[in-house]
Amino acid sequence: YLTLYAFSAENWQRPRGEVLALMRLLERFLKEKTPELIEKNVRLQAIGRLTDLPGRAQEQLHKTIEQTAGNNGLTLILALSYGGRLEIIDGIKSLLRAVELGHIDKGMIDVEMFSKHLYTRYYPDPDLLIRTSGEMRLSNFLLWQLSYTEMYVTPKLWPDFTKKDLLAAVEEYGRRQRRYGAVE
Repeated sequence: YLTLYAFSAENWQRPRGEVLALMRLLERFLKEKTPELIEKNVRLQAIGRLTDLPGRAQEQLHKTIEQTAGNNGLTLILALSYGGRLEIIDGIKSLLRAVELGHIDKGMIDVEMFSKHLYTRYYPDPDLLIRTSGEMRLSNFLLWQLSYTEMYVTPKLWPDFTKKDLLAAVEEYGRRQRRYGAVE
């Protein structure tokens, strides 16, 4: 699984022209890369408030998701109109609806149950977060899911991040001992 923070919910506050250009770029990327995703056996998925996307971007996104649904290699997840805090709020609302409808008893609510009401319910928590541009913050990304994720911070900017940089991050991650909160 590979999740890319492609467009944050906060990005809607950028100048209108910039947002429109980013949405056109998303549409073009999806159209142009769908054959490559199919050829490389990549399944595309998306998380976030996807209904906030313009109609054409939504249509192209759903089309690419459908066209790659049968692929069973890498699952590429695009976080679009996504914010970790919004995801948690939406998860709480979903959980409350389930309680109100009698689908679950509030006594059943625990970490696992809550996780089943998040956008990422179908995916495992990340093992590694690669943070580019030297920033030492999560930037409202996968706040719930990153609790035991290892971080790798690089000063490289995302457009300059290469396959060699990815391999260096994975190699460093491989040398770490993950304890998930335990001492040993």
